[in-house]
Amino acid sequence: MAYIPNKLLGRLVGLRLYSVQFVMDYVQLRFDGELSNEVPVLNCDILPAISRADRTYLPGEPGWADALVGLIPQVVTDSCERTGTGIELRFSDAALRLHPTPKQIDTPEIAMLSGFDDGRWMVWRPGEDSFEDLT
Repeated sequence: MAYIPNKLLGRLVGLRLYSVQFVMDYVQLRFDGELSNEVPVLNCDILPAISRADRTYLPGEPGWADALVGLIPQVVTDSCERTGTGIELRFSDAALRLHPTPKQIDTPEIAMLSGFDDGRWMVWRPGEDSFEDLT
């Protein structure tokens, strides 16, 4: 079955970000919803940028972790996945973006989305799918 960009990622729309877990060299984002028993998890092996109206917070910058945690308990309002953009989740007043530069890639995977009741999952890697521009 061919992969359709944003089909799986789009299933996060309407779900609430309820947990951000910092694990040694990656971040786990957990989602839930009132109308769903699913609890998807987005593992970000490449740390995401967080954009707010006033500025963009990059990993390692002062305020980045606070900006990421500040997304709790917001609901995903939109998602985007495409070459040149990578992965983007939009919230009411912020966006989470995963599109590293080639120099930032120090792991074979960029992110993994799993935890859906039907067992669907996706791993994004440099040079593949929506990250084909990162070779």
